[in-house]
Amino acid sequence: MIQIDLRGKNALICGSTAGIGRAVAFQMAQCGANVTLVARNEEKLQETLQSLSTNTEQVHQYIVADFSDPDGLAATLAAHLAAGNTYHILLNNTGGPAGGPIADAQLTAFRDAFSAHLICNHILAQALLPGMKAAGHGRIINIISTSVKVPLHGLGVSNTIRGAVASWAKTLANEVGKHGITVNNVLPGATATGRLSSIITNKAGKTGKAEQEVTSEMLAEIPAARFAEPEEVAAAVTFLASPLAGYINGINLPVDGGRTGCL
Repeated sequence: MIQIDLRGKNALICGSTAGIGRAVAFQMAQCGANVTLVARNEEKLQETLQSLSTNTEQVHQYIVADFSDPDGLAATLAAHLAAGNTYHILLNNTGGPAGGPIADAQLTAFRDAFSAHLICNHILAQALLPGMKAAGHGRIINIISTSVKVPLHGLGVSNTIRGAVASWAKTLANEVGKHGITVNNVLPGATATGRLSSIITNKAGKTGKAEQEVTSEMLAEIPAARFAEPEEVAAAVTFLASPLAGYINGINLPVDGGRTGCL
């Protein structure tokens, strides 16, 4: 039976106190990785840290960082790496922009989303790449959205920024593959997280429909007829982070129950 072994690997996991990021942290720790959590709420970081597996005597830690402050992130990360920390795995993952029609979007919404997603992803990747190159091994995985294949209705800013991140990732994959480093994107469909609950509530408020009706309409678009669990998305991420996926590079992997209407 194939088993994922991440012993001896150091993983930096962003947005790791809730949802998909938290599920990834749990799974990678169970597979033996040394996990560094990244989020802005220190209390939640401490709580998550205490619940991570140490079944192979791993050492876990956390970094407090806010992706609305790229300069602060860069400074915090530089100090962390100067202390001797190096990484083999990076999960770029942060909360998506607010919904709404693109025609109504404010310019600040694009700037803020571009900064929190693409700019912060780039800061993290640039900082960690030297260590990955020195090790001859690296995995950069970005949680984005199925909107890079088919734009999602009512998520104008998100559709735009996710596409930019996908193109950035593909370009980076082409450049660093020769160093034993892969760069891939995981595209979650509707996943049972706090963000999905917020989207349903907001849509219900704007349309006047009951939340259950909105939920039923969303489920009707999914061939699997259910929402994903965060752990199911995390399984795809953990596989891509493993040695088993060493020849998978520069792809967009939907984990969406078949919802996306293209190959």
